[in-house]
Amino acid sequence: MELGVVRCAGVALFCGGLISSAPAIGNGQTHASSPSSMVRLLAEGQAVFGIFSGPHTPEQGAVMARNAETDFVFYSLESGPFDIPAMQAYMEAMARASGERGPHPVALRIPPIRDGAEEAGEHVRQGLAAGVSSIVFPHVESARDAAVAVGVMGPSLWPGSPTGRLVAMLIIEDTVGIAWTREIVATPGVSVVFAGPGDLRRAYKGDMPAVERAIQTVLAACKEFGVPCGITAGVDDIAARLSQGFRVIIVTQPEALVVGRRAAGR
Repeated sequence: MELGVVRCAGVALFCGGLISSAPAIGNGQTHASSPSSMVRLLAEGQAVFGIFSGPHTPEQGAVMARNAETDFVFYSLESGPFDIPAMQAYMEAMARASGERGPHPVALRIPPIRDGAEEAGEHVRQGLAAGVSSIVFPHVESARDAAVAVGVMGPSLWPGSPTGRLVAMLIIEDTVGIAWTREIVATPGVSVVFAGPGDLRRAYKGDMPAVERAIQTVLAACKEFGVPCGITAGVDDIAARLSQGFRVIIVTQPEALVVGRRAAGR
């Protein structure tokens, strides 16, 4: 299975001859001129915490700006209309309400690569132009998917570029993806790989021991290849997940951030 990504003059060529120009970054975003706080924390080996965005409204963006405990906001456009203007309004409201601290980085989840590599490239381009710091690729099923994800992010991707300011998060959440976990994680340039408990529960038809084995398969591969591993967690299990070695955790409950940061020594 082809893993290679060839770069030349800011252009990524990947898998089957598809070509994607390196995406432009939106003007006026803090992360465009300096490495994002997400990259800094990952590079330092620290635990990184995110929170789901909540409703896609400016009012919610302003609420999220007041959450000082989160390192990033997880904003999903995986299903439904790919509404970039609504996300921009959310981000603008967050920026206005954030004061001197500045707005939280945003991680945008796009539709799966299996829906079309060219479409994925366009979604990435739009998200980065809007100013997000990270792209989340759900339902990654193969090394080819992983190579596409890395390729469409362009030359500013960390850690492939030591000074990169963008983060690619890949989610393994299907049985076929679990079968190819090592090949996915080993793909050069991947920033973070998540185990997706919710979809894994559906994939394994509620067999929770099988789900946990799948989660641990992803974690083991991340440890083997030195890639930060992510998962969702709550108040009751966030400390345990950190002790297992997960380094990027997304929560729904704000109080889980407090528990997690305390457990991580932050």
